[in-house]
Amino acid sequence: MLPTQTLARDPYASRNVDQWELAPRLDPVLWDPATPGPLSAEQLVRFDESGFYGFERLLSEERASQLLTRARHLQLTLDPNLDEVISEPASQEIRSIFRVHRLDEAFAETCQDESIVGMARQILGSEVYLHQTRINFKPAFRGKEFFWHSDFETWHMEDGMPRMRAVSISISLTENTKLNGPLMLIRGSHRTFVRCVGETPEEHFRSSLKKQEFGVPNREALQLLVEQGELVAPHGPAGSAVMFDCNTMHASAGNLSPTPRTNLFLVFNSVENRLVEPFAGTPPRPGFLGERD
Repeated sequence: MLPTQTLARDPYASRNVDQWELAPRLDPVLWDPATPGPLSAEQLVRFDESGFYGFERLLSEERASQLLTRARHLQLTLDPNLDEVISEPASQEIRSIFRVHRLDEAFAETCQDESIVGMARQILGSEVYLHQTRINFKPAFRGKEFFWHSDFETWHMEDGMPRMRAVSISISLTENTKLNGPLMLIRGSHRTFVRCVGETPEEHFRSSLKKQEFGVPNREALQLLVEQGELVAPHGPAGSAVMFDCNTMHASAGNLSPTPRTNLFLVFNSVENRLVEPFAGTPPRPGFLGERD
């Protein structure tokens, strides 16, 4: 158990501890349920209970195809030495491209789509801004995994996000199947904060974007979360999407199938939850990982 003074200073303290812990969430999931928006009352209830909600069709197939073409263009033409371009752990193949809303007009337009922004505003109960955008690529047969993690734990400790008042939307630009490494989530895990063990290394982001080893839960914590909830892997055609809370535990397996998987991630943060100094005591990560404007 952490000292009372530490918890009073930071109720979501993590990493600089000797023992992992499952701690209760202290923030609401729906910050102001009366906020108008495109989500129905039933959809809001399901998001509140599960920590995520899946859409069979968020974008049209044509629009998803157009964005996929733009994603592939960026993948082929961007300088691989740019900070925003992340390669696989053991190769130069591009794993992720960050800040795509500043790199391509088509992605910028998608990030401003009121049908998407309105959902984030409705859940967070305020005006919102883009905390982060990225494209994750998983090529056929060789796309690598993303290990289990809560985004909020990293954003809190390394970016300085004060509270659990952010939401992610993962949009499928290719079909996501049960076999090509789809997003996996633990239902109900958004209501539990996992304090992780291990001091944050200097410039941790340089290695964690390839393979995260700090700020991740151990097997015992994951087992308890699954026993308390349910492990799910939503899948659907290009244009489908999953919206999930910033503290929902999620991961994705490697892609050993012959079907590539490419997803666009948009992260919205409340304007009332702007970043402060990182709670790990480290310098803030670069702006392409956590927008401070």
